[in-house]
Amino acid sequence: MAAFRFRYAEEKDTALILHFIRQLAIYEKMEDQVTADEHLLKEWLFEKQTARVIFALEEEREVGFALFFHNFSTFLGKGGIYLEDLFVLPEYRGRGYGKGLLKQLAKIAVSEGCGRLEWMCLDWNKPSIDFYLSLKARPMEDWTLYRLTGDTLNRMAE
Repeated sequence: MAAFRFRYAEEKDTALILHFIRQLAIYEKMEDQVTADEHLLKEWLFEKQTARVIFALEEEREVGFALFFHNFSTFLGKGGIYLEDLFVLPEYRGRGYGKGLLKQLAKIAVSEGCGRLEWMCLDWNKPSIDFYLSLKARPMEDWTLYRLTGDTLNRMAE
């Protein structure tokens, strides 16, 4: 692999971002759960600016992406970066793009004064788990993720 290059996504990349999201959903066997469309992504990523996307590039082709946003640690008293999605096209895996994207996110976190970089991984995704462990990332123990969505979220808001 040539020197790792990345670029931030722009509004004109909305369809490409959606393509990567769908590819990730297929890999995670969750494609039926993708309800995002270009309009929603444009609104939330570029108009409301609630998250950012970076692409990994081989020459001029986008071969991977990371979607991330800021969170906050009350214990640290400062923000962090939460990595929502990381995906490298299958034919480009094993070339350092995933690690390059994580390194770039770490650089962003450090340059912005963040205290941590966090993400989740599906329990069955052994290749990714092994990769994260090789980077010295450690799984959180004694924590369970809880979520409200859809009708349950709407009922809670009433």
